[in-house]
Amino acid sequence: MIEELRAAGCVFAEQEAALLTEVAADPAALRALAARRIAGEPLEQVLGWVEFAGRRMPVAPGVFVPRRRSELLVREAVRSGGRVLVDLCCGSGAIGVAAALALPGSRLWSCDLDPAAVACAARTIAEAGVDGQALTGDLDAPLPAELTGRVDVLLANTPYVPTGQIALMPVEAREHEPLLALDGGADGLALHRRVAAAAPHWLRPGGTLVIETSAAQAERTAAACATAGLAPRIVTDPDLGATAVVATRP
Repeated sequence: MIEELRAAGCVFAEQEAALLTEVAADPAALRALAARRIAGEPLEQVLGWVEFAGRRMPVAPGVFVPRRRSELLVREAVRSGGRVLVDLCCGSGAIGVAAALALPGSRLWSCDLDPAAVACAARTIAEAGVDGQALTGDLDAPLPAELTGRVDVLLANTPYVPTGQIALMPVEAREHEPLLALDGGADGLALHRRVAAAAPHWLRPGGTLVIETSAAQAERTAAACATAGLAPRIVTDPDLGATAVVATRP
């Protein structure tokens, strides 16, 4: 199996083989899992989990796989503090759940347009024992009205890859993760502008929007937040290769 994984382009074939063996119930199941990985399916979707923020979080086939760089969002959410959390474009739910676990007594609302992602996020919330729920809808549309002006931290890892660059992404992302979780529009910032515009409605005074972006897009993401009346700053973590905008409602 190791040689087959290596031939398929798996750089860490030995480690992947060990992980597949760990989750396989029997030799037949192991062969089936290995075949999926050799065919190009992301390792995390094959395993059924991703290592994120020090915890194994569920990942389902066809759901966006959380990247380690998104741990920067968790860190900034915890630094901002609070008990009322919202996670937009939540995907598997890992970011919001990791933040909620680090903020005892918090309540989490996770939203996504993709029903498969919402189902995975609901499982992530339940398995972590977090007080929260996963809602299906476009960005903030499914949030209950009673959250208006009450949210402490609004997390957002929206799609931010420009449409023209989707074809340049790794095959396993293009073919096994939903396009709606990748495509950020012509300049990659279509969803950033929408989230920034919506954030002041939900955030309490002093509440914070934490949104993932790229180094090349950060200034424009911050500008969108400023246009919406928020006070933005750009934060980075070179070790994670991560960039985010943290924008506070005055």
